Amino acid sequence: MNTKQSIPFLDLATTHIELEEELTGVFKSALHTAGFIGGPVVEQFEQAFAKFCRTTHCIGVGNGTDALRFALAAAGVKLGDIVITVPNTFIATTEAISQVGAEPRFVDIVESTYNMDPEKVREYLQTFCTFDECLGVVIENQSGKPVTAIVPVHLYGQMADMDALGEIAEQYNLIVIEDACQAHGAQYFSNKENRWRTAGSMGRAAAFSFYPGKNLGACGEAGAVTTNDGIIAQQTRVLRDHGQSRKYYHDIEGYNGRLDALQAGLLSVKLRHLAEWNAKRRDAALRYQELFQESGVELTLPYEPSNSKAVYHLYVVQVGDRDHLQAELAQHGIGTGIHYPIPLHLQKAYASMGLGRGSFPVAESAAARILSLPMFPHLSSMAQARIVEVVKRVVGTGVPSASV
Repeated sequence: MNTKQSIPFLDLATTHIELEEELTGVFKSALHTAGFIGGPVVEQFEQAFAKFCRTTHCIGVGNGTDALRFALAAAGVKLGDIVITVPNTFIATTEAISQVGAEPRFVDIVESTYNMDPEKVREYLQTFCTFDECLGVVIENQSGKPVTAIVPVHLYGQMADMDALGEIAEQYNLIVIEDACQAHGAQYFSNKENRWRTAGSMGRAAAFSFYPGKNLGACGEAGAVTTNDGIIAQQTRVLRDHGQSRKYYHDIEGYNGRLDALQAGLLSVKLRHLAEWNAKRRDAALRYQELFQESGVELTLPYEPSNSKAVYHLYVVQVGDRDHLQAELAQHGIGTGIHYPIPLHLQKAYASMGLGRGSFPVAESAAARILSLPMFPHLSSMAQARIVEVVKRVVGTGVPSASV
């Protein structure tokens, strides 16, 4: 074991210590006012986060899974529908689809960005579905069920190719709901609109998670739906609060999925720092790129297209013997992660789909090789140099096959 000071995969403590006075002030205010559920603190956060995402509406909810489930339901996805998504994501993505009564269908990813491949979406729609011109609905040939939505996952802090996906959605009359749970503040240059767009503003609605480890993390569970659609916003507000249009008047059966005021207040404090934290993550990603290129170490670095401004929720590399490298880094006190080692179509939970190995080769290949290196706003250049030094010693040298 290396005697040098350890480098955590994620440092949550430093940020909270720096903001301790402001954060404890939120807690004291909640105690003094007894304002724990709803109210102006939640509304203020919703307004601020909507502005950050450049959307008209933000609806705070209990967690990211709630956010995606409510967004899908509010947008009209219903029992028996089919929703297209990717296999290399946390299971919450597909849980939300299943929980509205729909069924997920997977498509493969772009090798360089790990995000949904628009051409694979088009291939699925053209090969396995028929577009009913009279009804304006896509029908999956084998099941006879309607395909109604696409859920691209902005993985690791980088947005999917939303122009291409939007074009497909428009052609086939599909709803796009962004899974933006890892992409708070990420941007994408839309050639169609000739402007930069922010994660959470390009679909009919979007889901965010504020799990503590996110770029914007609560001190517990929290989430939000963003949208520019007033009807979706209102329906989400009803869904999160037991279907109530007003107290004790239940228009539908809903859920207990509210964002509590304490978490909203803590998130408001942190939101004021998010742009700076994201900038520091981007700086750290650039330092990794420079250090790895100088070292000549043989591994695949993250790729960031020119029309993307990623926020590096995670810094993910690919290497041949991933498990060996991870073990060696651990021996040197360096924390790492794997996001995600088993694609969803190979999970026991989805065995009934009958999708074996080889179904989505790009996602499967990446899952066997990816390793998430330490990434957080306070990651020092000295720590990064040490990480790269250990990686070089373990992996050897060559030419990195991609770069940020």
